[in-house]
Amino acid sequence: MSFLKRALSRYGMKKAPEDVIAQANDPSKSLKKSLGALDLTLLGVGAIIGAGIFVYAGLGAQIAGPHIIWSFVLVGAICGLAGLAYAELASSIPTSGSAYGYTYSALGETLAWILGWALVLEYAVGAAAVAISWSNNFVALWRGVTHTELPVWATNSYFSGVPGGVVNLPALLLALLVTTILVVGAKQAARFTGVFVAAKIAILAIVIGLGVFFIHGANLSLAPPPSPSGAWYAALGAVGPVLAGGAIIFFAYIGFDAVSTTAEETKNPKRDLPIGILGSLAICTVLYILASLVLLGMIPYTDLSPGNGVSVADASRHLGEPFGWAFEKNGILWAANLVRLGAVIGVASVEMVLLMGGPRVFFALARDGLLPKSWSAVHPRFGTPSRTTIGTGIAVALVAGFGTLGIAGQITNIGTLFAFVLVCIGVIVLRYTKPEMRRPFKVPLNIGRFPILAALGAVMCLALAFSLAPITILAFFAWMGLGLVIYALYGIRKSHLFGHVGREPEALKPVDVDVVLEEVPPSG
Repeated sequence: MSFLKRALSRYGMKKAPEDVIAQANDPSKSLKKSLGALDLTLLGVGAIIGAGIFVYAGLGAQIAGPHIIWSFVLVGAICGLAGLAYAELASSIPTSGSAYGYTYSALGETLAWILGWALVLEYAVGAAAVAISWSNNFVALWRGVTHTELPVWATNSYFSGVPGGVVNLPALLLALLVTTILVVGAKQAARFTGVFVAAKIAILAIVIGLGVFFIHGANLSLAPPPSPSGAWYAALGAVGPVLAGGAIIFFAYIGFDAVSTTAEETKNPKRDLPIGILGSLAICTVLYILASLVLLGMIPYTDLSPGNGVSVADASRHLGEPFGWAFEKNGILWAANLVRLGAVIGVASVEMVLLMGGPRVFFALARDGLLPKSWSAVHPRFGTPSRTTIGTGIAVALVAGFGTLGIAGQITNIGTLFAFVLVCIGVIVLRYTKPEMRRPFKVPLNIGRFPILAALGAVMCLALAFSLAPITILAFFAWMGLGLVIYALYGIRKSHLFGHVGREPEALKPVDVDVVLEEVPPSG
């Protein structure tokens, strides 16, 4: 009962946006400011384009058939609504921690911890899933180029169900390599990502430009499979599969929110963050729509599911590399291998940004006392959260090397959607509780202070979340329960706000937001 009492009292304890900004600009506790608008856009595109379009497009097509094209349109619009909310909060409260920091300011410590724990799920589990996806594409590329097979024991984990599997070495090594790069510095990571982004966008452009000549109209006119009995969205008719498919391919869009985790390392957050978030979303949505149109036009979506002459093994292989299979089936082997190369490059860049975001959430939690203080240490030379980066990287490598995809993608989706809901709500709450706060960027279309688009974003994200499999929803609540136990045993006692209820300590006195923002160096 004492925990419940303290937790309820914490709900009303909020860190003022002014204090968040002041903390982020304290030289002894802040990260190095080195990123500009182009860096952020490249990081966003690098995070978004990857596992989603190269792997999850096929998974979504199993549910929505050719209507997956509309799923990409729908999810792009929903993420655009969330992106507007992120842009307003990230430009107003430029700090490490992304939605966690915003929720701390708008909704209080208890919900902030819950959201931070959800973000850990998003980035860590998502990074492991992406590493496994990268391994699948790497193995397919090796097979297509060398016409030989890599050892089964070294490319499949023991728990994957593949006979002879021991460890997924490509996935494990990718996570460790990316971790090493990220310890060196965010700027170096952005440069690596820039090379990856340029290469995979060029390959996607070639794929779309070539694949359009092999589209078969009959494939695009196939009816989607029926919705599962008992699914609430079945009552929506033709819209149901679009929504359910969107809940699966939502994984393709996660990453733009990782841009906001670098707010504290951004030279001019009030200008660069909105450009990075919304710009990367716009670029990727257009590419997704065109790529999914090509995929479902080149092959019937039934090739991706067992039955109708397709074995379970073949369906699994096709799902692992749907674009490569589409070109191979149409007899264009060189293009198939080019797509596989694009997938290897694209998924690697997603791994980099996810492993960049996760440690920064840990960093923000530790800096507020909710996790051990040592986790908030900044490397004296590189200016990065090296301890949390190394710890997260090792954990992700182990999960990727010995785990399986399973429902990892869906769990990542629901954790992300939960974060998006709270960010949208945070915009609404701060509009009323902090009307005087400086907002370099504001969500458009408002009735007085009320942001209509932010509210719509929250509702649509909830609709997608409850379109996921029931087991996924249960797993998410189990993870959140574990987080509450950790908060009860450690965070609620060690929090920097502990003991400050009812008084304003010296360390938490507000500062002039305009002055703090003016001290941020302009983008060069």
